[in-house]
Amino acid sequence: MSATSGGPDPEAPSAQRPGITHSHEAWPPAAVVTEAHDYRAAFRAATLPMAVVDHEGLIVTANEALGALAGTGAAALTAQSAADLVDLAADARAWHAYREVLHGRRSRFRCTRRLKHPDGRSLWAEITVVPLPDARQAHREGAPGQVLLSVADVSDRRELQKRLRHLQMHDPVTRLPNRALFFERLSAALRTPPHEGGAGSRVGLCYLDLDGFKAVNDTLGHRVGDRLLAAVAARLTDCAEQEGAYPAGAPLVARLGGDEFAVLVEESTGTEQLTGLARTVLGALQQPFDLGGQRLAVSASIGVVERPVAGTSATGLMQAADTTLYWAKADGKARWTLFDPERNAHRMTRQALSSTLRPAVERGEFTIEYQPLVGLADGVVRGVEALVRWNHPQFGMLSPNRFVAIAEEDGSIVQLGRWVLRSACRQARRWQLDHPARPPLFISVNVAVRQVWDSDLVTDVAEILAETGLDPALLQLELTESAVMGSAGRPLRALQTLSDMGVRIAIDDFGTGYSNLAYLSRLPVSVLKLDGAFVRGFRYEDGTHPSPADETIVEAMVELAHRLGLTVTAECVETAGQAERLRRIGCDTGQGWLYSRAVAPERIAELIGTRAPGA
Repeated sequence: MSATSGGPDPEAPSAQRPGITHSHEAWPPAAVVTEAHDYRAAFRAATLPMAVVDHEGLIVTANEALGALAGTGAAALTAQSAADLVDLAADARAWHAYREVLHGRRSRFRCTRRLKHPDGRSLWAEITVVPLPDARQAHREGAPGQVLLSVADVSDRRELQKRLRHLQMHDPVTRLPNRALFFERLSAALRTPPHEGGAGSRVGLCYLDLDGFKAVNDTLGHRVGDRLLAAVAARLTDCAEQEGAYPAGAPLVARLGGDEFAVLVEESTGTEQLTGLARTVLGALQQPFDLGGQRLAVSASIGVVERPVAGTSATGLMQAADTTLYWAKADGKARWTLFDPERNAHRMTRQALSSTLRPAVERGEFTIEYQPLVGLADGVVRGVEALVRWNHPQFGMLSPNRFVAIAEEDGSIVQLGRWVLRSACRQARRWQLDHPARPPLFISVNVAVRQVWDSDLVTDVAEILAETGLDPALLQLELTESAVMGSAGRPLRALQTLSDMGVRIAIDDFGTGYSNLAYLSRLPVSVLKLDGAFVRGFRYEDGTHPSPADETIVEAMVELAHRLGLTVTAECVETAGQAERLRRIGCDTGQGWLYSRAVAPERIAELIGTRAPGA
């Protein structure tokens, strides 16, 4: 194809062009000829490699700079494919965009290519393709147009960008990849297409931090701390680069910040590979570090996660790793811990309960069941213990041991406890009014020590008793042994005031704490509730011999309580033999499945003034 097939020859004088009509003035005007000549001269003299390309992608004319870049003369490039010259066809996306410019459907195309210079070195070139000014008019008229292709050497700029990116993506202290580069690699690993790994592709992560690193900084200074971090980074790198251990390539070691490091294993072979790496890392870090005369010994805690790539996100993997690292710390430090889905599910459930506990009180999701407290001498129901239940919309009916500790931690026990106290007193008063001819039942309500500290329990009790009309003598408040025995100051004054009001104070689970019996005599306590662990030793019907030690301890505690003027309730009474032995010992009341489980208020109404089942 000739050089002029895409348009008029820029070298041909206008007088020799066929089809031109002459008039009294020469055409084109002299100014236009001069301007065109200037452009051609600039084109030839430019140091930027350039070529005019026709609509089929063939070079119409090239300047000497492009010829030099190609290792040949400019004239030799005529009629050659421009795309082949600068390798545009290697990339389908770039090839399509280039063709769009050639056919007037796109105004500009730019891409970067790595080219081979005639002297043997590689260079990065920025390829730009734009339509020539007259090409736009030609395309509007349906005629083929031409484009200008230019090639700019951007190797220096690329090298600078590379250096800047390295600085941006690496930690200056340890020279390891930083958090940004780590997440970039992790995201790429999790995007593994099916043909490169498919459903069987797996990924593993060891997430660690140093135990007690803050103490190093605080006592020896940040300079020593930085040197320690650099030394740790070197040992982690050595562990990751063990020859032959990782067929898919050495793991990525990164510093995520502070004293936190991560070792990413792409294409992991399974849990054993990751736990083996964790053991190797722990062993390496346990060797003392010699830092310019400072000899330091440190340890690390490591969270280990290994799972399939399919269905795994970077956020999910890091959350699991962070959780597992926390477990390693909580379990004693200087160890690795493998992610446990069941343990995590329990943690997630706990978190879900914690986040919804407060509004659950307002939504009315809690209910109260009542368990009878039975006189051992006659088997008659004397009172009931109020036991709160959470009817959770997701997890169903939850017993107190699932949420009370959470409520104590976040302080919502104050709100929940106030609701339980009011509801239980209201229910006790209702039973009393509905059965005026029978002795009223007392109501026993559990109180957390935080309710004494974080609220005015005395005021709450006084207001609720006044509101419901319940006699203070019919209210019993249960506190754990450790809470009551450690009472001093405000809690002790609150218990004394409640006792002076006529409210009974009971110590729950007595015998499980430190049992300061001398201190017990000075507390305003009315009732001891023996922990069920002692009563379980009273075995008869199931063929198990009773525990003489348990019986002796219970007998001694009952006698001591009576000498102090206290009554005793035995918990977890499950058999008639246990009940009979407790009655002979002199225990006052019993509570347990022998008589009844915790039931709805309607069931309790049927038991008022009667012998309990099993009594």
